Amino acid sequence: MNKVFTLLIALFLTASAVVIGLWATGLVQFGAGGKSGSSIVIAGAPQIGGAFELVNHKGEAVTNADFNGKLMLVFFGYTFCPDVCPTEMQTLSVVMEELGDDAGDAVPVFVTVDPSRDTVPVMAGFVEAFHPSFVGLTGSEAQIADIKKRYKVFSQRDENGDPEYYLVDHTSYTYLMDRKGDLITVFAYGTPPEDMVAKIREQL
Repeated sequence: MNKVFTLLIALFLTASAVVIGLWATGLVQFGAGGKSGSSIVIAGAPQIGGAFELVNHKGEAVTNADFNGKLMLVFFGYTFCPDVCPTEMQTLSVVMEELGDDAGDAVPVFVTVDPSRDTVPVMAGFVEAFHPSFVGLTGSEAQIADIKKRYKVFSQRDENGDPEYYLVDHTSYTYLMDRKGDLITVFAYGTPPEDMVAKIREQL
C-alpha cells in the first residue's frame, strides 16, 4: 500500500512538472483562477492530434476518419489504473448524461497507454462498465507510441520487476477535439463535468 501511495504521489508530481514546464514555455495557459480542474488553453502549442490507426474494444480496426463529424473527448490511461483513470471515466460518463439529447454529437474515447495488458476483451470489460457511448482503443506498441506522440502524451511503466502487476505513470488530460479532429481545448484532471458540458455545448 505504501508503495502504491508513493507511486501515485510520483504520478502527481510528474504530471505537475509537465504542466509547469509547458506553462513556463507559454504552450499552455490555465483558465480562470488558475485552479486545479481548469481547462487548458493551447497558446501557440505544436499540433495535437492527427491520423491514427487502432483497434476498438469490439475488435474492429478504426482510424481517426471514423470519428469525423463528431466531437471527441479523448482520454489516455490504462484499465489497471487504481484511481485517476476510473475517476475521469466516471466524470466523462456524467458529462454524457448531462448532455442529454446532444450526447449523440460527442464520443468519449479511452486510449490505452498499456497495450500489453489492455487487450480487446480487457478494454471491452472496462469501458462497458461506464457509459455505453465510450469507445476503447488499443493496438500494437508501435501504434500506441504513435498516437501518444501525436497527442503529446507522456507515460512510463514502473519497472518494479513484476511483468503482470505494475503501475504506469501518465499524463491525465482530456482532449476536446472538433468534428474534423482538430483540438479545441484540453481539460485538466479534476475539471467538473458541468464545465466540460458548457464547453461542448459551445461547439454544437
